[in-house]
Amino acid sequence: MYHNRGMITPHHLVAVIDYGSQYTQLIVRRVRELGYLAKLYTPEEIGEVTEPGAIILSGGPRSTSEPDAPDIDYAKLTSFGVPVLGVCYGMQLLNIKTGGTVRPSNKREYGPAALLPEPGCRLFEGVSPSSQVWMSHSDTVDHLADHCKIIARNSEGVPVALQWGESMFGIQFHPEVTHSHEGRTILRNFLSCASQLAPFDIGDFKRELIAEIRQKVGERQVVCGVSGGVDSTVLAVLLHESGVRARFIFVDNGLLRKNEAEEVQNNFQRMGVEIETVDASDRFLEALKGETAPEKKRRIIGSLFVDVFWDAVGDAEMLAQGTLYPDVIESASNAKSKASVIKTHHNRVERVLQLQEQGKVIEPLAFLFKDEVRALGASMGIPHDILWRHPFPGPGLAVRCPGEVTREKLEIIRESDAIFISTLRQWGWYDKCWQAYAGLIPVKTVGVKGDERSYEFATNLRAIVSEDAMTADWVQLPYDLLREVSNRILNEVKGTNRVLYDVSTKPPASIEWE
Repeated sequence: MYHNRGMITPHHLVAVIDYGSQYTQLIVRRVRELGYLAKLYTPEEIGEVTEPGAIILSGGPRSTSEPDAPDIDYAKLTSFGVPVLGVCYGMQLLNIKTGGTVRPSNKREYGPAALLPEPGCRLFEGVSPSSQVWMSHSDTVDHLADHCKIIARNSEGVPVALQWGESMFGIQFHPEVTHSHEGRTILRNFLSCASQLAPFDIGDFKRELIAEIRQKVGERQVVCGVSGGVDSTVLAVLLHESGVRARFIFVDNGLLRKNEAEEVQNNFQRMGVEIETVDASDRFLEALKGETAPEKKRRIIGSLFVDVFWDAVGDAEMLAQGTLYPDVIESASNAKSKASVIKTHHNRVERVLQLQEQGKVIEPLAFLFKDEVRALGASMGIPHDILWRHPFPGPGLAVRCPGEVTREKLEIIRESDAIFISTLRQWGWYDKCWQAYAGLIPVKTVGVKGDERSYEFATNLRAIVSEDAMTADWVQLPYDLLREVSNRILNEVKGTNRVLYDVSTKPPASIEWE
């Protein structure tokens, strides 16, 4: 639902103006969770907004003081006569547009802060007198217009929320992230100012997607790469249900988990979707030989995936991908995006972007989060155990193997990962984790096995909880569980003599190692 997707009615939705924050799509997600339809627009597309129910200006990485800073047609913005909320950069921009000023701060404010709202403000109705919010900015508002009212400050007395008129608000913090403890309440209060909003329903959304797929694909044949993960599985079933001409290709790229190919084939058979398997493991491993740079490895894998698909079905006219929005915003691959690139995802590489320009790529899920994809899958009857498999990255074990990818390293990762996942299942912890895996630390350490000195790789275990992959926290697994996993790996897996547990959050760490 981004940049002229077209099939979604533009009337009475919440129009979110995207200034490039890594959290922008979370605003759309929170609005949906509150039961309303939302759509993203670039600042330049404000003229394409038709009868919105409310408008939210997102945060962004730029400074309003930069000569070419993203702007807004303020006359158009106010002409709708609907509630407006400016978040972070959006608040600073509104302050400038209404006659105020913004100045650079002496330090960047990033992290938790106290919100102290003024009494009687509708935006903070039901919010605690001192509530934790999440800040991420360097500039700060300075001079305020005469008609501007301060409606909240931080613990140092600095204004962090402003109001102009009856229903235009600005907040310096990010209510869309879970670190803002009462952010959902604040967004609900803002939306309550709107007299008419379009509802969001996953069943209606599914029907919109199927109609859009039929319109885009028409009589052409589409190739869909399936990995067995939630994203590509839901996409395959969606294409199957839409009735378009489709072939579903499963590529064994040599970077899969233990027994992955057999499990994927069995799962699709259960769902009545026929898939074709292509064994390209030697081809991928040869292409990765000697390469150590993470970005280059991702690009090699992404480009080779496309080659394998086209080699398998040369008459295919379109490529379908299970891209999700975290892939899009971390890659910042949209031509109009104001976001900074975090990392290149395998399905956002140059070859795929070229195909997009030719109209040969369809990505129906590209602006959904993982939990929304699962809800969509459930509405189509996909079994729970398939929908709730832990996420597995498109580049496979390559991103869990820093440095050069070799068969020896992959075997260590596969065997260690199988032990870790099976133990989590036995202890009842698999479904408590959003994602868990074993990876390899690309250094060798000295150890003792039997009575002999060993010099082998270290294995890293990671288990996290998350809602949407944008932020994540590590899981406090029981010590006895970790002890059992460690003992089994050290005794059963050849080539490793040390096991570590990753206790890094995202941010600053990413979920995968590369």
